[in-house]
Amino acid sequence: MNFNKVILVGRLTRNPEVKVLPSGQQVASFGLATDRFYTDKNGQRQQKTEFHNIVAFAKIADVASQYLKTGSLAMIEGRLQTRNWMDAATQTKRYRTEIIAETLQLGPKSGGTQMPDFPHKDQAASGQNQMAEPEIPIIEENDEIDIKNIPF
Repeated sequence: MNFNKVILVGRLTRNPEVKVLPSGQQVASFGLATDRFYTDKNGQRQQKTEFHNIVAFAKIADVASQYLKTGSLAMIEGRLQTRNWMDAATQTKRYRTEIIAETLQLGPKSGGTQMPDFPHKDQAASGQNQMAEPEIPIIEENDEIDIKNIPF
């Protein structure tokens, strides 16, 4: 059995760059940074940031180019793919590993607005501060996009 699945939640490191393939299909590429927090052997909290190259096609590329910008929070589901090519200048083989986006979920809209605080488990159990989480649409590669479903 083989399985190639990636799920990332992070912030864009650069605005999506959109190109149109000869077939007429849009392709967008952008960077996503994810953080990992851990405690080292001395008990100090550490942070490690990883940078990922994301490639999106068709409707996902269109949504990414319209609604994502540097610093935007997004969740990407996709698959790993490594490309290779011959660098003409140095005559060396180059490699690039990318995440091909199959699903995109937009984070909360930035620009001064904040998402409400959601109750902790103990508050929810006691009935205090009951609040429904906003439904954020998930856009998949073959879905039709309806602007009314975008939460901002």
